Amino acid sequence: VNIVEAGGGLVDNGKSLRLSCSASGSGWRSINTMGWYRQGGNRRAIVAEVFNGGTTNYADSVRGRFTISSISGDNVNQTMSLQMDDLKPEDTGVYYCCAAGLTLDDGIEFESWGEGTQVTVSS
Repeated sequence: VNIVEAGGGLVDNGKSLRLSCSASGSGWRSINTMGWYRQGGNRRAIVAEVFNGGTTNYADSVRGRFTISSISGDNVNQTMSLQMDDLKPEDTGVYYCCAAGLTLDDGIEFESWGEGTQVTVSS
């Protein structure tokens, strides 16, 4: 599964950015969740995730400011986005998209990660 992220950049405090994530390939039976994680130092922490079916989960620090979309697409390409509003300097970091699901052949759980996209919020 190939994960591609887009939409990072440099913005001022209080501005908005929209990140997008695309999962492509043919080796999955299902993608059950897609999410965004932020790398801070040696730690990669959940920012927001969405489950197949629409349930969402947010880190406390972003709830009310960030909105994750539902997963959409077909069995070879699925996409999801993260709308980030009222950005703060502490939101700065490398944002990674992760897709998790079951493999096509034997139904084993997998996790695929993108290369990351830098978000920088200036004060």
